[in-house]
Amino acid sequence: MLNTVIAQNDDGTLDTSAFDKNVRIQDDLFNHVNGSWLKFTEIPSDKSNYGSFGKLADDSQVRIREIIEETAKKEHPVGSNAQKIADFYRSFMNEDAVNAKGYSPLNGELGKIRALKTKAEIWTHFGHLSKIGVGSPVGFFVSQDAGDATQYICQLIQSGTTLPDRDYYLKDDEESKKVQKALSNYIKTLFDLAGIENSDEAAQEIVALETSLAEVSWERVKLRDARKRYNKQSFKELSELTGDELDWAEYFAANDVTATPEMVNVNTPSFFAGLAKIIKNTSLETWKHYLQFRLLDSYAAYLSQPFVDARFELYNKTIAGIPVQRPRWKRGVNAIAGAGAGDFGALGEAVGELYVQKYFKPEAKAKMETLVDNLLTSFGQSIDDLSWMTDETKSRAKEKLSKIGTKIGYPDVWRDYSALNVSADDLFGNVYRSNIVEHQRNINHLGQPIDREEWGMTPQTVNAYYSPTKNEIVFPAAILQAPFFSMDAPDALNYGGIGAVIGHEISHAFDDQGSRYDGDGNLNNWWSEKDQEAFSKLTQQLIDQYAAYEPLEGKNVNGKLTLGENIADLSGLTIAYKAFNIANKGKPEVLVAGWNGDQLFFVGWSRVWQRKYRDKEMVKRLLTDPHSPSKYRANGPVTNIEAFYNAFDVKPGDGLFKPEADRITIW
Repeated sequence: MLNTVIAQNDDGTLDTSAFDKNVRIQDDLFNHVNGSWLKFTEIPSDKSNYGSFGKLADDSQVRIREIIEETAKKEHPVGSNAQKIADFYRSFMNEDAVNAKGYSPLNGELGKIRALKTKAEIWTHFGHLSKIGVGSPVGFFVSQDAGDATQYICQLIQSGTTLPDRDYYLKDDEESKKVQKALSNYIKTLFDLAGIENSDEAAQEIVALETSLAEVSWERVKLRDARKRYNKQSFKELSELTGDELDWAEYFAANDVTATPEMVNVNTPSFFAGLAKIIKNTSLETWKHYLQFRLLDSYAAYLSQPFVDARFELYNKTIAGIPVQRPRWKRGVNAIAGAGAGDFGALGEAVGELYVQKYFKPEAKAKMETLVDNLLTSFGQSIDDLSWMTDETKSRAKEKLSKIGTKIGYPDVWRDYSALNVSADDLFGNVYRSNIVEHQRNINHLGQPIDREEWGMTPQTVNAYYSPTKNEIVFPAAILQAPFFSMDAPDALNYGGIGAVIGHEISHAFDDQGSRYDGDGNLNNWWSEKDQEAFSKLTQQLIDQYAAYEPLEGKNVNGKLTLGENIADLSGLTIAYKAFNIANKGKPEVLVAGWNGDQLFFVGWSRVWQRKYRDKEMVKRLLTDPHSPSKYRANGPVTNIEAFYNAFDVKPGDGLFKPEADRITIW
């Protein structure tokens, strides 16, 4: 049972029952604002972490469930979105029918793998698997060309491993060995359930193969470097990279790319050179075992309960520390609606259209537009005030700023699901067909104008993002709720919450990677050499600051991996505070629960990051997540912001004090 502090809002907008007043705000903003909540709240048994984002995601999920179940109570015209939503949910919730089929829905695909006779056929099958939503060592997708953002291009990137990061394979500490053993057990279990012989031997072979893939994979810090990932190659150059034995024309044809692309972007060239050697040195039978495993793993969540349980044991229990499987209705809702990271979302925007009709108010969008305008104005003023940047580069930065587009709430053009056939008694088939439809949707971009109406998140997703190639900031409807945003809240809380989120996304256009793109979305160096050097010195200081944080004993934040998000947090909060002053210039002071406007602003910021993690989840995030843990997202930026010192009279000796000469201002 979830135990939580009972929320008691002093004025309807500020929950002070979450505060721990035994912790001085000058020492620890995060624990002062969230400390009692942290003490008395248990992470729900089906989650790896929980907090403000998780609470809103839960609320969104309950709303979506109501929408889906109400839809499923009725009959709808065949081919309508409502029919597809209803029948997909019926197929997911009919557990008896799913269990009765066992793994039989995969027989056809397993048979195709068993029939492969050469490594050339293995290679071609990588392309087929991509089409049906199954991972292989070749990560393939279509997106904008970072060198010419007016065009789409085929992208190739390293892939093919099961565990969350290469370090899980390459480290030999006790915890890593446990995870490696759990992966081997998982493979064996899937093979035994599917009646595949020699499961012990196959599991060892597959773990060894994935380890060899991990060895040639780029580490995450290198992988986030936009320039290193941009390696546009002709078909001839690609073939020279990997050797004549790998027929790329056949690979793309298996992906249903009808015309062999003239140019591709090879994000991780050295990985593909290494992959060519691994393919050569690995036996045909091992590759067939590997492909069988990848197929079973990708569809395990939609097969009978033993497959579902095996998958949960590895991914949720062993890696993330989650003790209890989510209820089936939650998994069904997420499979249809795709409201969170990693969710399938076969009909995400179809559900999203119903969601915004019921829950998103036009006045919220209008108020958000005002907030965004103020944040953009504030960022422009901040650029003008920078002491470390030359006037020429300031002018180019403001040019990029002026071109940032904004999307709020939901798409103007909804996604078309007419190509997807959904049956009430075929869960596997619904997922399988959805994978093919979405793959086709992606490759259909080739040769077409850039789709400016397309969204990368559904409206019911509690998140936001910045796209460097489109140079746009996007805020789905579901994040426009308290504690991030409320029509009834004072400006200080809204600017400390959603205002700082807006500022965060704007700042991504100018973080260490986003700043490499110009206002039209092209990788284009618009910096002077002098300004680039100054920027690098500032970002190194931020790397060092966050690398000193130690959320678990002996395990520190990776300051290089989290740099982009830390820049966005610091700069976003800085410009949100300036925008708050723009919005409140000349207005009378508003006190809430004894806090003045400046104090409320930082309280609003801290409560957004209210979150607890299980230890295994924290270990995983320290390896894989470009965001810092929530405590440091709340506390880290404010140590650099003068307004925080003034608001709470922070002095030498206080936990969050940093000498003025050491404070970092980037944007």
